[in-house]
Amino acid sequence: MSTPEHENDEVQERLARLAAAGDTDALQEAVAEMHPSDLADVVESLEDEHQVMLLSALPADLASETLAEMEEGDERAELLAALEPARGAELLSELPDDDAADLVAELEPEERRRLLEALPLEDAGDIRGLLRYDEETAGGLMTTELVSVAVTLTAGQALDRVRVLGREVEDFYSVFVVDDRDRLLGTMRLDHLVTADPGSGVTGLVEPPVATVLPDMDQEEVGRLISRYNLASIPVVNEFGVLLGRITFDDVIDVMEAEHTEDILRLAGVTDPEALRSTWSETVWARLRWLFVNLLTAFLAASVVWIFQGTVDRMVALAVAMPIVAGMGGNAGTQALAVAVRSLALKEDLGGRAGLILVFREVGVGLVNGVILGVVTALAALAMDESVKFGLVVMLAMWGNLVVAGFAGSVVPMVLDRLGIDPAVASSVFVTTFTDMCGFFLLLGLASAILS
Repeated sequence: MSTPEHENDEVQERLARLAAAGDTDALQEAVAEMHPSDLADVVESLEDEHQVMLLSALPADLASETLAEMEEGDERAELLAALEPARGAELLSELPDDDAADLVAELEPEERRRLLEALPLEDAGDIRGLLRYDEETAGGLMTTELVSVAVTLTAGQALDRVRVLGREVEDFYSVFVVDDRDRLLGTMRLDHLVTADPGSGVTGLVEPPVATVLPDMDQEEVGRLISRYNLASIPVVNEFGVLLGRITFDDVIDVMEAEHTEDILRLAGVTDPEALRSTWSETVWARLRWLFVNLLTAFLAASVVWIFQGTVDRMVALAVAMPIVAGMGGNAGTQALAVAVRSLALKEDLGGRAGLILVFREVGVGLVNGVILGVVTALAALAMDESVKFGLVVMLAMWGNLVVAGFAGSVVPMVLDRLGIDPAVASSVFVTTFTDMCGFFLLLGLASAILS
C-alpha cells in the first residue's frame, strides 16, 4: 500500500524514533504495508545509522526491493557497504540479477569484492558476468533469469519445464525456444502452450522473435525497439544468435526517464550527468561554461546594435521594439528546434528529402505566424502614436525574423548532428544568437532605409 505524501513526515519521524530505540519488532510492523518505492523515500530521509538499522530489521525481500528503489548513486552504495557482508549478500540474492549487478557496480572495488565473496558461487558468477557490460548498453540492462525450452520437447514436457523455471524467474512474459546450441529460434505464447495437445511438438507453436538486440546495443535504442513494437520483453543474443538474457519493459521505463532527463538538462546547457546531485561548486562550473559561451554570442548580437547606434539614437522607439522582435524570434526558433531535436533523438532519417520537408514546413510556419504577429505588433506601434512607416518596419522585421527562426531552428540541429556534435547541447546557443542578430539587423536596417 502506498503512503500519501502528506503523511511522509510523520512516517519518517516515527521510523527514526523506532530505529534509534532499536525496536525491530515495531519497525517491521510499521512498514509491513508500505510499498518499497515509498519506503525507499523514507529511508533516504533518515540519518545514516538509522538507515542501516532499518534495512537490517526489515524482511530480506522487502529490504532488497527498497534498496533497489532508492535513487542510484553513492548514497545507496554506501548504505549497502555499511551492512554486514552476510546481510548485504542476502539482500542481493533476493533481487533479479540485473538489479543486483546495478547495485554492485556502484560499490568501490574492495567493497565489491567483499560482497561478491559472501554470495553463493552461482549468484556471484551471474553478477560478474553482467558487470562485464557497460551499464548503458543492452548487456547492462538484461537479466539472465528467463524461461526457455528446447525445440525438441513436446508441449507437455515444455509446460512441465515452464512450471519449474517459473518458480525461480520473476515476472516472465515470454517463453523462449532454443535449439541444442542455445540459439534463439523464437518465442511461444503461454496460452498456446497450455491449450496445445500435450503430445504434440512445440515446433508448431514457435513464433519468430519480433526483434532481438546485441549486448553492446545502446540502451536508448533498446527502449525505442520495445516502444516501437509494444514488447513486454526483448531477447538479448550474441553475434551467433545464442540467447544470453532478456530485457523487460519496466527496466526500459527507468532508462527512458533517465535519457529524457539528460536531454532536458542538455537542452538547458546543463551537461553534467550528476547535475541534480552535484555540489555547489560543480554546479557553478557546469553551468558557467555554457553561460560564458552565451555571453560571447550575446556580444555578437549586441555588435549589430552598435553598428546601427546612430539609428537608435534618432528613434528611441526602436529600443522598445528590439527586444520584442528578438525575443519572439528566439521563442519561435526554440519551437522549431524542439521538433528537430526530437526527430534526431528518435533516430528519424532527416537526410535528403525528409530533412528538406522539415525545413520547408518550419519556414512555412514562420511565414504564417510572422504575418499575424507582425500585424499585431504594427498595430501596437500605431497605438503608441508612432508613424505608419514605423509600424511597417516593425511588421517586416517581425515577419522576417520568424522565418529566420523556423529555418535556423530546423537546420542548425541537423548540421550539428552531421558534424558529430550533440544537437541537444549546442543548438539553442546558435539558434538564439542567430535570431537575435537577424532580428536586430532586420529592424535597424529597415529603419535606416525606410525611416531616415
